[in-house]
Amino acid sequence: MSHLDEVSERVDAAIEESVITHMNELLIELSDDVALSREDRYTQQQRLRTAIAHHGRQHKEDMEARREQLTKGGTIL
Repeated sequence: MSHLDEVSERVDAAIEESVITHMNELLIELSDDVALSREDRYTQQQRLRTAIAHHGRQHKEDMEARREQLTKGGTIL
C-alpha cells in the first residue's frame, strides 16, 4: 500500500468519525508530510476542509431546528 493510500484511508476514517478535533490534527499533520506531492497533500486537505465546513453547517442547522422546536408558541418550553 502506498503512502498516499494510507493517508487517504486516514482521511476517510477521520471524516467518517466526524470529530472536528481529529480532522484538524490530521490537517496539520498533512501540512508537514513531505512524502506527499503538493497536489496530493492539497487534495487530502481539501477533503478534510470540506468535511469540517459541512459539519459546521449541519451543526448550525440542527441547532436552529432544535430552537424552533423548543420555541413553538413563542416561548422556550
